[in-house]
Amino acid sequence: MDIIFAPWRYTYLKSVDAKKTSCIFCEAQKRSDDDSLILLRGRHSYVIMNLYPYNTGHVMVVPYRHVADYTELTRDEALEIHLLIKISLEAIREAYEPHGFNIGINLGRVAGAGIKDHIHVHIVPRWNGDTNFMPVIGGVKVISQDVNESYKYLKPYFQRVAERLGLTTKAK
Repeated sequence: MDIIFAPWRYTYLKSVDAKKTSCIFCEAQKRSDDDSLILLRGRHSYVIMNLYPYNTGHVMVVPYRHVADYTELTRDEALEIHLLIKISLEAIREAYEPHGFNIGINLGRVAGAGIKDHIHVHIVPRWNGDTNFMPVIGGVKVISQDVNESYKYLKPYFQRVAERLGLTTKAK
């Protein structure tokens, strides 16, 4: 068996089993956009980079309120989350020109939720050929851009699309 070293994953692995005293999404919204990699803030929710992306440009839409289930969202939260999904799709399309997207919500641990107590929507850009021999034969995924670089690259696209669609944003 070949061994591929990915030492950056250790931080993630430690966090999965660690006893959490706080929620990463609740903590992220308290810090500056640059420190938390928040691309856009609305009134009820925000868009943040995924620190452990499935693909380049993988973002998440998260309500500010700590809520575990989609059915617990208020009408305003649900509507804004969908507006931020639309903005995310447009911004990522303009920036990276992906061929498609996966959009998903994992409700509960058995559904794959890594953070099961604070709902979030994954938006993952996909390209023809991004499922190549590496994941199929090698069992590894190659991410072509550092998440911090992705954040800096995407931020102006999110701002432009939000302004074009008339979303009142708040930066921190």
